[in-house]
Amino acid sequence: MNDKTSRAAAMLFTRALLGIIFMMQGYGKIFFFTVPKVYNMFFKDFEKTFLPKWLIWGTAYYTSYVELICGFLLIIGLFRKYALYLLGIDLLLVSFGHGLMEPIWDLQHVIPRAILFITILLVPAQWDRWNVDGLLFRDAQ
Repeated sequence: MNDKTSRAAAMLFTRALLGIIFMMQGYGKIFFFTVPKVYNMFFKDFEKTFLPKWLIWGTAYYTSYVELICGFLLIIGLFRKYALYLLGIDLLLVSFGHGLMEPIWDLQHVIPRAILFITILLVPAQWDRWNVDGLLFRDAQ
């Protein structure tokens, strides 16, 4: 395997792995539990903080749907930059929320995602050759 192929395979794997992690998280929230149940399980306690209820509900829906949709987009490599930016906001919201509720909290779910996320952002875009963006927007790349 040449260097270009190895880099493309590594990027596909990294992007797909992060996408699967997020997509399955969103899938569970939307189709297995439903967002209202997720709200009652994980977001209800935020009502005791300074955050307004509408913002808490909005965050529950945002994180659920962004994880599902943008996770899928990362897997196939469509609108990668936008998907990454929305997932970055998701990671920041989740980190803020966990920190707000429990100042010293378990980072085991955030850190692996953050490492994969930062890796994808730092690696040159040319390395990520196997994606739908390349097929659809060949002239723009």
